[in-house]
Amino acid sequence: MKLSLMAIMFWTALGGAQTPSADDMKREATDLVDARRTLTQQMVDSIFSFAELGFQEVETSAYVTGILEKEGFQITRGLAGMPTAFVASWGSGKPVIGFMADIDGLPETSQKPGVAYHAPLIDGGPGHGEGHNAGQAVNVTAALAVQSLMKKYKIPGTIRVYPGVAEELLASRTYMVKADLFRDLDVMLSTHIGSDFGVTWGPSGSGLVSTQYSFHGVSAHGAGSPWLGRSALDAVELMNIGWNYRREHLRLEHRSHYVIAHGGDQPNVVPPEATVWYFFREWDYDRIRDLHALGTKIANAAAQMTDTTMTERVLAATWPGHFNKPVAEALHANIKKVGMPAWSEDDEKLARAAQTELKAKVEGMKKTVGELQGGVNERGNAGSDDIAEVSWNLPTVVLRYPGNIPGMVGHHWSSGIAMATPIAHKGATSGAKAHAMTAMDLLTKPEILREAKEYFTEQTRETKWRSLVPEGTKAPADLNREKMERFRPALKQLRYDPARYKTYIEQLGIQYPTVK
Repeated sequence: MKLSLMAIMFWTALGGAQTPSADDMKREATDLVDARRTLTQQMVDSIFSFAELGFQEVETSAYVTGILEKEGFQITRGLAGMPTAFVASWGSGKPVIGFMADIDGLPETSQKPGVAYHAPLIDGGPGHGEGHNAGQAVNVTAALAVQSLMKKYKIPGTIRVYPGVAEELLASRTYMVKADLFRDLDVMLSTHIGSDFGVTWGPSGSGLVSTQYSFHGVSAHGAGSPWLGRSALDAVELMNIGWNYRREHLRLEHRSHYVIAHGGDQPNVVPPEATVWYFFREWDYDRIRDLHALGTKIANAAAQMTDTTMTERVLAATWPGHFNKPVAEALHANIKKVGMPAWSEDDEKLARAAQTELKAKVEGMKKTVGELQGGVNERGNAGSDDIAEVSWNLPTVVLRYPGNIPGMVGHHWSSGIAMATPIAHKGATSGAKAHAMTAMDLLTKPEILREAKEYFTEQTRETKWRSLVPEGTKAPADLNREKMERFRPALKQLRYDPARYKTYIEQLGIQYPTVK
């Protein structure tokens, strides 16, 4: 590596008469990422401390765009009807390379970092129980490294950074696609936290429609004159009963789940309003559409049975994903060059203690890079991610970077244990290296872009993306507003201050690791 850097310095001294090879520039990119380790750590810890729910990522959005704006990126905010959505752009011309990562947390997943058992920072509060706090650290670090090299070697092209707003609600990318925010993009490099280091190509995950059915009845005194009332809650309960009976006669591959978002105010008032929120999941556009239509049919029947009326509000939808093979191959080659982080004994101690607490396999941290896989959607994971909407509109891949502990439960406080510790810091730095190297490949090796576009053309030859969200639907940016406002005062007291503390666990006074 020293010889490569000396060669680059020599070429630069000659006034850039010679441009170093792509491999030399990629090695320089990893050095630039290493030089930004402190920034990466501060971003991981800061966003963890914000702990903002979907559509309410106000602090997170302002923080990320503030960093990029200082580095010369042009920022456009409040896009596609979402106040926390933005595009940060630098450079000019082709190719246009995007970086995307989620920014939202989850309700009731508050957790002290570095503590290997349930220890919430705020009882019942939001947290990063999916690890979304580290993704923008990966992408911003990578984008800044690539920007430096593009300036230094006068490489043409444009780099953009996007947020995954409200990914836990699957609720932003559809609206971003419909607002043409990706129209001129050549490739999207997305990223998501993992315990492994890898990437897959081809079909991935299920798709869904997220929708709310609201029933409207008539209030009355629950004891004095219940016969005058028409219970909207009865309609919700009958819909759920009808759906649960119908499950027996649905495909085994489908998934559906619901919560009663509003069921009335007090027992002695017949509920005039009630709302149930459903996710309908299937594995292709037609089946998702038909499953949703069946749900709506049962909702209408419940309204008829209770002499109420029903209105529906579709919140969001996503297709199953399909990720680009040529870009995945380039990314995987770079993942292998980066390799897994060097875990310390303290990292291993935290991992083993958390695995013991969760009754998971006690294996510590993963030590080897995953193999490149793809081609078949094995349906082992029925989860959905609205990055899929992007994947049907341009060549897209999702980097899994190793910033979390194997065996933790998704959407759970346990997935926040490592997310502001050296495990997440090291994993984010490794992920940033892989993304920066891949971006340099895309900027300097036109054959990869050509092959990526050929693969995408074949992917979409017969299957054309159509939105599952009805025309004219607006992003549900009001979701989580009241819930988030209840917790903001407490979260403000817990905000990470990198000017005073080296790390967030130092600020919190947590001994690393804290185990039973």
